[in-house]
Amino acid sequence: MRLGVLDVGSNTVHLLVVDAHPGACPLPAHSHKAELRLAQLLDADGAIGPAGVDRLVSVVHRALQAAEDKGVEDLLPFATSAVREARNADEVLARVRAETGVELQVLTGEEEARLTFLAARRWFGWSAGKLLVLDIGGGSLEIAYGMDEEPDAAASLPLGAGRLTAGWLPGDPPAPDDVRALRRHVRTEIARTVGEFSRLGAPDHVVATSKTFKQLARIAGAARSAEGPYVQRELKRESVESWVPKLSGMTERERSELPGVSEGRAGQLLAGALVAEAAMDLFGVERVEICPWALREGVILRRLDHMESA
Repeated sequence: MRLGVLDVGSNTVHLLVVDAHPGACPLPAHSHKAELRLAQLLDADGAIGPAGVDRLVSVVHRALQAAEDKGVEDLLPFATSAVREARNADEVLARVRAETGVELQVLTGEEEARLTFLAARRWFGWSAGKLLVLDIGGGSLEIAYGMDEEPDAAASLPLGAGRLTAGWLPGDPPAPDDVRALRRHVRTEIARTVGEFSRLGAPDHVVATSKTFKQLARIAGAARSAEGPYVQRELKRESVESWVPKLSGMTERERSELPGVSEGRAGQLLAGALVAEAAMDLFGVERVEICPWALREGVILRRLDHMESA
């Protein structure tokens, strides 16, 4: 059957269409993206303003049309941290439902971490052993660890690249004092969770997902996305450490000219790099392998599992 996943994230609204059936690898058939940056549209009270809700409704309408055009049989719509944490989340969800017919499922941070972990486990298989999975989104950082398809530990921290950029790095390029303050904040937040994971033992394999890690790997010399998902890509901690001061001194436009860095994500790259550097350092990770699958694939795989069991 043809499945569609509608991901209302902190940065983008992304429709991923796949051909899939239980027991088989989902095959991508179409991708439709729209930059929305909901995490940056929150007002001083933490609510998504009328203009932001208007844009969200319009983008969902367009995604629905794309899903219809591509023959999607079953649509799986969900929202993550930007909607989850908005003060007026219920109002936003009600308006989306009333004007588009789409019932967005709001995932908790832990659910995000667990579904992303499932995707990484299926991609790398059982031979990867104990997995530690890191995922930097626009609104949050997800961490999960385990031996099975369900992680033994999962956490979500408010350390997304978009959120941190909007709240901590107003300059272009940012002021050195702001960068240092953000670095301290990120490390303090991550350090609080390290003990929960370290008591479970050292991982056999460390995996990173998300656009931030993919872009950092690309500017550090990893293969281009055009070379396909099956090319192994990795990111070393020493590479991130060497790039952080370079990114700190660059303007958003200069970052957008780096290989693999999109114009829409260039402004968030420094904050994302600070999170990646801190996570790898505090968890004692020398290198991560980039996983092509993440949350959207995890949602699809969970849906297929439920179909098979039914």
